[in-house]
Amino acid sequence: MWNSFNVKDYSGMVAETITMETGNGEEIRAYYSRPISETPVASLVLIPHMPGWDEYCREACRRFTEHGYAVLCPDIYTRYGDGTPSEVAKKARDAGMVSDQSVMKDTQASINFLRESSNSNGKVGVIGMCSGGRHTFLAACTLSGVDAAADLWGGGVVMAKEDLSEARPQSPSDFTEQLSCPLIGIFGNDDRNPSKDEVNALEKLLKKYKKDYVFYRYDGAGHGIWYYDKPMYRMEAAMDSFNKVLEFFDTHLK
Repeated sequence: MWNSFNVKDYSGMVAETITMETGNGEEIRAYYSRPISETPVASLVLIPHMPGWDEYCREACRRFTEHGYAVLCPDIYTRYGDGTPSEVAKKARDAGMVSDQSVMKDTQASINFLRESSNSNGKVGVIGMCSGGRHTFLAACTLSGVDAAADLWGGGVVMAKEDLSEARPQSPSDFTEQLSCPLIGIFGNDDRNPSKDEVNALEKLLKKYKKDYVFYRYDGAGHGIWYYDKPMYRMEAAMDSFNKVLEFFDTHLK
């Protein structure tokens, strides 16, 4: 839980940008934070949101590392070139968005990287916010080696046919039956993407296929509950849900 550490305990971490192979000789950037620890640790892949591979994602990595996790955040926008996070994200939007296939390739490479790391305890979770939450659900249903998943206000998990595109050719909800790990979802009841109806529809599918999941839904909150740099931030909901996500990962990964 947040702020529950013993003040006598040692705390230290390494956090840096690295390059990582994704297969066929291709490399992407990634942000990698991990505790300085003599014992193996659990790991998380943090999939970036549409604002880009940004400072918030890096801070989120370090925050989870403070709680004992090695965290890898792949730059799923590497292929759109260099620039500020917002500039590169705009390039991706102008190109029709990064494809699901590309993100899943980068996520699988990230899972493999963490699992093969010398400090790994063999458990890897996936987490993402916004579009990253959507990709997290897709990863939990279609990739190998995911031990737990956290979908934070992921819009577009449930998609209508008219919203499909070349980059997003299938609704992630179509893969619900293949969900292979426990799932936690964090949602604001005032959110429009995903709407309450979309969250209800996803929950109905999870129940239909008897999946191991838990959803927490917050009144008075919309999209981006944790984004303290934006008006959408909701302090009480953010702290409550952060602790719930920590407890979830601690249960399934540590």
